[in-house]
Amino acid sequence: MNRVTLRVVLLASLCLLAADLLAADIPRLEKKDGRFALVVDGKPMLVLGAQINNSSSWASTLPQVWPALEAAHVNTMEAPVYWEQMEPEQGKFDFSTVDLLVNGAREHHLHLVLLWFGTWKNGQAHYVPEWVKTDPKKYQRELNPYGKVLDVLSPNSSTNLEADKTAFSALMRHIREVDGEQHTVIMMQVENESGSVGSVRDYSAAAEKEFAGQVPAELARTIHLPDGTWSKVFGADADERFAAYSTARYINEVAKAGKAQYPLPMYCNVWITYPVHALENRDHPSPGQEYPSGGPQQGNIDLWKAVAPAIDILAPDFYSDDNQLFHQVVAAYHRGDNALFIPETGLSKDIGRNFFYALGQGAVGFSPFGVDYTGWTSSQEKVPQLFAEDFALFQPMAHEIGQWNLDGKLQTAVEQKGVPRQRLHFGDVDAVVSFGYPQRDGEMPPGTPALSGRAMVAQLGPLEFVVTGFDASVSFELGQRPEDRARNEQLEILRADEGQYIDGVWRMNRIWNGDQTDRGLKFNATHADVVRIRLHRLPLYDESIRSSRR
Repeated sequence: MNRVTLRVVLLASLCLLAADLLAADIPRLEKKDGRFALVVDGKPMLVLGAQINNSSSWASTLPQVWPALEAAHVNTMEAPVYWEQMEPEQGKFDFSTVDLLVNGAREHHLHLVLLWFGTWKNGQAHYVPEWVKTDPKKYQRELNPYGKVLDVLSPNSSTNLEADKTAFSALMRHIREVDGEQHTVIMMQVENESGSVGSVRDYSAAAEKEFAGQVPAELARTIHLPDGTWSKVFGADADERFAAYSTARYINEVAKAGKAQYPLPMYCNVWITYPVHALENRDHPSPGQEYPSGGPQQGNIDLWKAVAPAIDILAPDFYSDDNQLFHQVVAAYHRGDNALFIPETGLSKDIGRNFFYALGQGAVGFSPFGVDYTGWTSSQEKVPQLFAEDFALFQPMAHEIGQWNLDGKLQTAVEQKGVPRQRLHFGDVDAVVSFGYPQRDGEMPPGTPALSGRAMVAQLGPLEFVVTGFDASVSFELGQRPEDRARNEQLEILRADEGQYIDGVWRMNRIWNGDQTDRGLKFNATHADVVRIRLHRLPLYDESIRSSRR
């Protein structure tokens, strides 16, 4: 081999090595024993997000975005990219808005999740370009059972799919070019609350022909159903399941095309199904009317997982004050094959409780919606205040929390009505969380009027923990198992350091003792501290005295 050839081979090898290193270092989802973490620059991180309003990704409005995000103590902004703006003429792309978002996020030391407003936005075609909207013969719309043309692009149209794939591929290629080394953009949302509003499914000729045929055999095997037509296999749910199959197949192809350019983690957000009113004479909401039919709602998760493997996370949006419903939704989407991520939630009074609950269920991120000062969501002064205290608490240790959750070392307690005390089990040690004040000896704690008590406990070692929370006290005891109670042992605080994590290193501010540690670590309602506590074991009784008195 001559020198020129050797140099060419070495250069090619270095290029391949660089590409491999780049691919290995880009943001990714990591799974460990059924738990997940979003890994950014080699470290797990908790997304403390805020989604800006739909029409806020513009040069004229971004100055009203950055101050709200700073006040909210987020580490990640979620912001839309509009197909109609990015590709105003077919094949001619304008990435100025994307660049504004990426550069602005860097300037404000934020990560970025980009939301692709392409074929779907809230179950309709709000953000498709004019050249798509004005040519319905080429870019086919969904039809309802009576032939009405809907404001929804058909997922059964290959022309629609190719147009979206082309645009999304161009977007991902541009992100790789401008951000492939810096990793400002850490995740992509593919479409927005997909599905059909206006019909349970598409009744176009192409859709009707496919619906009359057989359920794909591989799909039937994967979700453990018999072979047959859609109507035979799914019965009364056939129309909605067919819509889910069509939508998931379409979006999977879009995501695959984007990942071929730059394989960031990708998720679909979900307009979930909410319970119908108790007085209504029916047992479930109507697909296509009360939610977009065919999206990855609770009843469609298994089908979506089978049909859309290029989508890494199915992520529920949540807009309700019903805490039990939130727990049910978390249980539905927190699966061994699906990381828990809450990409949108309302700025309700229960947002702090829901955040702590999701965190305790292993969430990789949590993101309220409508956080900017454009005046669209609420008044300027109140936009970030409902959750800023929680995010301010966790922002300095977002990487540590990501790691603790991945390792299964983190638990939370969230106050429930009539349950003012909870136990968190860490092997043979229990963290006892009591809500509300005053807490008198021998009595149950009073709880709080607004059910605002919440606490987090992470285990660093057998007898070492990080603790924080609001409106709660936390004490440590040996577990309540018979083998724990039989031991002649008790736990005592060796040291309780208040402090914070700075660049991954624990920095102690002061030592807690006396009133701060007597009968438990105490965390008030408005300002939470982070405490790193070390315990030790000592005898419960002096055995020589105890045995002499038996």
